[in-house]
Amino acid sequence: MIRIPELSRNLPNPADRDSLAKGQALICPDKRLGAHMSSSLLAAVNAYIEDQGGGEGLFPTLVEGFNIVRSFQAMLPVRAIYRPSLCIVLQGAKEIHFGEDRLDYGAMDCLVVTIELPATGRIVEASVEAPYIGVVIDFDVAMVRDVLEQLDEPPAPVAESGHCVFVGRVDETLADCVMRLMRMTASPKSIPILYPSVMREICYWLVSGPRGGELHKLVLPKSNIERVAKAIAALHLNFARTLRVEQLAELAGMSPSSFHQHFKALTSMTPLQFQKQLRLLEARRLMVSEAANVSAAAYRVGYESVSQFSREYSREFGIAPKQDALYQQRLYNTYASRSVRTA
Repeated sequence: MIRIPELSRNLPNPADRDSLAKGQALICPDKRLGAHMSSSLLAAVNAYIEDQGGGEGLFPTLVEGFNIVRSFQAMLPVRAIYRPSLCIVLQGAKEIHFGEDRLDYGAMDCLVVTIELPATGRIVEASVEAPYIGVVIDFDVAMVRDVLEQLDEPPAPVAESGHCVFVGRVDETLADCVMRLMRMTASPKSIPILYPSVMREICYWLVSGPRGGELHKLVLPKSNIERVAKAIAALHLNFARTLRVEQLAELAGMSPSSFHQHFKALTSMTPLQFQKQLRLLEARRLMVSEAANVSAAAYRVGYESVSQFSREYSREFGIAPKQDALYQQRLYNTYASRSVRTA
């Protein structure tokens, strides 16, 4: 799923933003990173951005699944599919809304996402003098499980109820891994040799850190979370089909009531809300990336009525599908169509 930035605009002050938030703000402050490592990493990322032509937007790297974002101003909310990833803010601040809940994270905080999840993110602190700068690292949850299995004393899993995303602090060991990823961008031949071991180390520091129990609960075999995750995977593969809660519950090996309860606890959405967001986000991608017209996009994502699709799309994104597609295409060309420059 392509993540397409939306139009930049000044946002309300922090107090007004908090008053607009519908959900609970979930924050987990941990030990702060040393100033030297923080400034060194920020300098390395800024140097890479300038080598790539400067400016703002999405800056891909030759390291697969490792991308950089810079913005000179706060952004309107961006709806997207968040893949399993580690999202680190180096400067500025951001927030993510999923369902009725909200997570806030700022400089040297990290957001950990363990399941593909429709969510809305926005940059809330950025300026020309101190731009928002963040890095996104995709990771394989199977690797997290493998690392956990090799620990002599794995962290005790926390209670199964709770969300599939959390925020924690970035310590020096984790920041050092990111710094080594930055060094690889200048040495492409090193990537296939060094990248797998660095990613494994990142997983190790995550599972052995203060929030290791959060990760452990999400990869436990035969847990309710794993069962719900199977249903979520089925929704991603079959979002255009009509899937009843009873079918998903049967796939998960749970009763419908238990499945619904655990699904909502994990994603902060009902299965129907989850599927609808998948459909609308895929329809947007089809219109922007494949130039599909409104009718074609609606039918391809499972709608039988174009008028119903247009109503739900406008309600979700605040703009009619055709106008939004033109708008998003312009923004994509401006902010996210950059390719990696090589020497």
